Amino acid sequence: MSIIIIVEGKNDRSRLRRLLVPEIEILCTFGTLNSLKLESLRRKVGDGEVYLYMDNDSSGKKIRGVLRDAFPDAGHIYTRRGYAGVEGTPDEYNISQLEKAGLEEFIVYPEPLPF
Repeated sequence: MSIIIIVEGKNDRSRLRRLLVPEIEILCTFGTLNSLKLESLRRKVGDGEVYLYMDNDSSGKKIRGVLRDAFPDAGHIYTRRGYAGVEGTPDEYNISQLEKAGLEEFIVYPEPLPF
């Protein structure tokens, strides 16, 4: 079964892409969802396992609400309020949230810094 993470924009996708194996698909909503975009997402997801990772702002919460209805079995990943969205969330925090979602086997952990 495929695993899909839905984010808001391409910068969010880029931020997560470097932390996840290529087999994890990351789809973007590119802002406000209309019925056409929603149907396109549904087709791309198929019977895959879905995770929603939206910004912790009013727009992100609105998009998460629409997607929650469209994908009622989706897992939810949250960024902390105060970070500049998913794209502005530090890698360490993104990794901890991906681990909480049970996706640790798909994380590409950064090399530790030499002393």
